Parts: sequence; C-alpha cells; structure tokens
Amino acid sequence: MPSITLSGLTATTPDGRTLFSNLDLSFDGGRTGLVGRNGVGKSTLLGIVAGRLPPQAGTVSTTGTLGVLRQTVQIAADETLADLMGVAGALDVMRRAEEGRATAEELASADWTLEVRIASALRRVGLVAEPATRLSTLSGGQRTRAALGSLVLADPDFILLDEPTNNLDREGRAAVVELLSAWRSGALVVSHDRELLETMDSIVEMTSLGVTRYGGNWSHYRERKAVELAAARHDLDDAERRATEVTRTAQAVVERKTRKDGAGQRKRAKGDMPRILAGARQNRAEATSGDNARVAERRRTQAVEDAAAARQRIEVLQPLSMVLTSTGLPAGRTVLRLDSVSAGYGRDPAIIDGLSFTLTGPERVAVTGSNGSGKTTLLALVAGKLAPRSGSVRVNTDFAMLDQEVSLLDASLSIRENFLRLNPEADENACRASLARFMFRADAAVQIVSTLSGGQMLRAGLACVLGGTTPPPLLILDEPTNHLDIESIETVEGGLRAYDGALLVVSHDEPFLEAIGTTCRLELPTRRDV
Repeated sequence: MPSITLSGLTATTPDGRTLFSNLDLSFDGGRTGLVGRNGVGKSTLLGIVAGRLPPQAGTVSTTGTLGVLRQTVQIAADETLADLMGVAGALDVMRRAEEGRATAEELASADWTLEVRIASALRRVGLVAEPATRLSTLSGGQRTRAALGSLVLADPDFILLDEPTNNLDREGRAAVVELLSAWRSGALVVSHDRELLETMDSIVEMTSLGVTRYGGNWSHYRERKAVELAAARHDLDDAERRATEVTRTAQAVVERKTRKDGAGQRKRAKGDMPRILAGARQNRAEATSGDNARVAERRRTQAVEDAAAARQRIEVLQPLSMVLTSTGLPAGRTVLRLDSVSAGYGRDPAIIDGLSFTLTGPERVAVTGSNGSGKTTLLALVAGKLAPRSGSVRVNTDFAMLDQEVSLLDASLSIRENFLRLNPEADENACRASLARFMFRADAAVQIVSTLSGGQMLRAGLACVLGGTTPPPLLILDEPTNHLDIESIETVEGGLRAYDGALLVVSHDEPFLEAIGTTCRLELPTRRDV
C-alpha cells in the first residue's frame, strides 16, 4: 500500500532557526491538507517529502510514486505544454510513425492512447489547449492548470501541491477543487484556500509546538477548534474561580489567626498560661501559619498560570472581533459612479468597454471575473491611477486603496510611524490602541514595514487606514487574501466586519467574500482576446 513515513524529522532555516524538530508523521493515502501560519515550515516539509530539500535530521520513507506540482516561474520561450507534461518525445515518435519515418523500436514503444489521455487530463483541470501550445502564451492560472494536468496524466500514488489555487481566477480555482474532490489516490496539499480544504479527508495543523492531525475536512477541523475554544473558556473560568477561592481562603485564615493571636495575647497578659507552654503554642502557630501561606501561594500561583495559559489558547482559537470608529457614511449617498467607461493601456484594445456602475452607501461590492477581464484595471480607474478613454469616473468621498503590495505604507518606517504619518491627529495612546486591535502589541508595533510578511503587511495597512479617528468612507482592496495564511485572513475578516463604510473588493476567495458580508457582485465579462 502506498505510504509516506516521516521519522525524527528536523528542519531549520538558512539562518539556523528551527522550523520543526523530531517530527513523526505518516500518510497512508487519502487527501491531507497541511495548514498553519506562514513561516511554520509547511512548504519546507513538502520539499523534504518531494526530495528537493534535505532534512537537518531524520528520514523520509516512501512507498509508491510521487507527483509534484511544478510551479512554472521561469519558462523558455519555446517551451510547450507537451514539454511541461513530459510527453514531447512520445508525441514526436507518434508523428514520425504516422509519416512512416519511425524505427521498429520506436513503433514497438509508441503509446497510441497518449493523445486521448492528454486531452482527458486537461479537461479534468478545465484547460482547453493543444500539446504544442507554448507556455508563454498562457496566463499564470492556465499554466497552473497545465501543471495539474501533467499530474493527472502521470497518475502517481501521491501528489504534492503547494498553494495550487494561488493566482487562479474563479474558474481555475473551481477546476482544482473539482480535481481534488474526485482524487482517489494520496494527496498532500499546503493551502490557505478554505474551499479547497473542504475536499480533504484530514487536516494536519503545523505550529511551532509540533503537529496535530484532525480527521475530516475543514469544517470538521473548525468544529474541533470550537470544542477546544469552549474547553479553554471552561479552563479559564475554573482557574479564575480557584484563584479567587485561594485568595478568599487565605484572607479568612489570616483573619482567624489575627483573632486567635489577639485572644492568646490577652490570656498571656493575665498570666493564665505558663510561659513555656505559651511560647510553644506561639511557635506552632507561626509554623502552621507559614505552611498555610506557602500552600496558599503555590495554589494561587498555579491558578494564575492556568488562567494565563487558558487566555493564550482562547486568543489563538477565537475568531477576531473588534470595534472601529464609524465612518458616518449615510445609506443614500452615492459613493462611486462610472458612466459608459472604456479603458485600456497604450494602443492595446480596450480592457474595459462601456461599463456603467454605481455604488451607494455602505454597500460591499465584490468585483469578480476571469483573469484578464479587467478587475485590476477597474481599481486603477477608481483610484485615479488610470484615466478612462471615454466615459466618466466619479468618486464622491475620501477613500483608501490597499493593493497587493500595500504601497500606501512607507517600507522604511515602522508600523507605528506609518500610523502616525497617516493619522497625524492621533496621539501615542490612540496609536498603540489601534495597532493592538490588529494584533500589533508592544514591540510588534515598532517593526519596520520592509521586514513584514505579506499577512503582517496587510494587517498593518488595515490598522493604519481603519484604526484612525476618521476612517475613509470607501475602502478598495485588490486580492487581499492572496498569499495570506488562514490566521491572517481571519484577522482581516474581523477588521472588515467591524468597518461600516463602503467596500470595493477584487477577490476569487468565496469564503472571504461571504465572511465580510458582500452585498452585491460586479461580474466583469471575459475578454474575447484572452
């Protein structure tokens, strides 16, 4: 039976930081989603299993064949789909055989079912293309689908996928989800895509403390997390109750001792008790008092530590919620209007042609469409970065735009300095409080922006834009969940749920759009020349 067994696996970063240590884990088929914060070592673990990266210690034992999703970052100008799928030579043999130029040995090895199997594999991932198609003519999403098609064609015992839906449009994401839903061999999938994780048979969560396996898909994993959250809240209540009882009991003991000591002193003062006996009783009382105090202190310390641990677990487990200052945007106000807008770049054909659209009040609009349909172009028009060729674009309120690089932040400054730069009316206390709501507490607030991860940078951008005393009535977001881990996505969702202004959001992430309460869709048509 195909299997992957990891024994005593240890991995470190190039600068020596330990990602995971003495890790034992096994996979016996089925579809497993690997989840965890960015930087915890998910991609490194997948690279070690694939044989691309050496572990610091430990072994990987594999029974069966592995197929790895090839991320085509750099491609040769003449590289074709057949090259990507590893079938260029076999197809060439068939062409020579059809032309009568193949050798006897080539004829004996020819696979006459290959073309049919290639077409079937590409259909399964939603790609219509010929094997001779050059990869340079395909979009990034189409190349990802082609790479998935090559895995389907190879039909390995295990497939290893690292963020397979990143940069895919809605149609491409659906194709990957459909593929994995029907996949009956083994699969290890690193992903933050909650729709994709719903197709998994189990979830393995990686943290700095190790790994935990949860049976079932993403919904089952979240249900288990909800149970853990309820248990953590129960533990917190219990620890706080014990701490209160220990304090109350210790205080009662002190009060009783004070009364008893007072009575003894009065008795000794009257001379009713021999001095030796009185002294012995006083020593025993003091010793008992000291023992009681030490026991009480140990119990109180343990209760306080238990409460702190429970609070930490609650902070990790519970969905983020926050309160933000209102934008004051009235329901009837026209925030944005586009009238018969056409736009494009240079002398190329128009990307957007004859678009009319109105955003009124605190509506939350999801801009969707296939890759190349003009979603980013639309945001550039609204933000004033691109002038329309015809028609008009009117934005009737202040706005902020968070692009995928969060370019409104100055990368050379700290998060705190950026907040004060963008919110000059805020004092230090208001700044710190606003950043803390977005999980930038204490020293985390003084991190330099250029050192932040993608998730941290987006959180910092939201904190600086939404955390001030006058948040903008319109917020524009371009693919905000790309490359974010799930914890960061949920933090962003918490902030946007608390925001009461208008939203214009480009995203293919359906669970995200649902979580932030989008109220309508603007579906851009697919361009015929894409």
